[in-house]
Amino acid sequence: MSTRPAPPWAGYGIRFARPAEAAAVAALLARAFADDPVMAWIVPAADRERRIARYFRLAQRQQRPRAGAVRVAATGEGRLLAAALWSGPGRWKPSAVQELAALPRYASIFGLRGMPRAGEVQNAMDEAHPQPPHYYLPSVGTDRGLRGMGVGSALLGQQLADCDRLGQPAYLESSNVTNLPFYEKLGFRVTGEIRLPEGGPTFWPMWRDASSARGPMR
Repeated sequence: MSTRPAPPWAGYGIRFARPAEAAAVAALLARAFADDPVMAWIVPAADRERRIARYFRLAQRQQRPRAGAVRVAATGEGRLLAAALWSGPGRWKPSAVQELAALPRYASIFGLRGMPRAGEVQNAMDEAHPQPPHYYLPSVGTDRGLRGMGVGSALLGQQLADCDRLGQPAYLESSNVTNLPFYEKLGFRVTGEIRLPEGGPTFWPMWRDASSARGPMR
């Protein structure tokens, strides 16, 4: 009797991303966010995926100085399956110098129409961002065809287990209502809504308290 071959992503592990993988991480997240409601509202339809990839290259450069800021699920052969950007307590917001230096790059990514909208999104998120120390998850994505197979849960589970060990809560904003159950299974709860102007989409801020009583992530 023949057995079904293992899928090409079987046997993956969770690790920190290597600096040389920045372009691959950006491309993966661009594929994951290509149909995201907020990205669709900000980024011009023409060449959207390439523009989003450029955005995530820039996001990684701002995250990279923070130790362990980018985690990936990857096979032994180096294929990236999912990626998550994390910021530690007190490090979720780039400095004013970093933000100013990045403005021309953001403008080239988002264009004349998208740049004001990107500013609205950032201002709304900054206003709603909680003050207590926490780990912040600004972006996480699983590659196409792998959603619902547990890869994203495994990727986030490692950092969330660290949060529990350290007694630190975690925070994120979900830009897609269909993702709320996924985060709720990991212990997050919706704390409100962030509504964008001009008929823009809605964010759902989510908070997760640390708990030593949690079982293993599945």
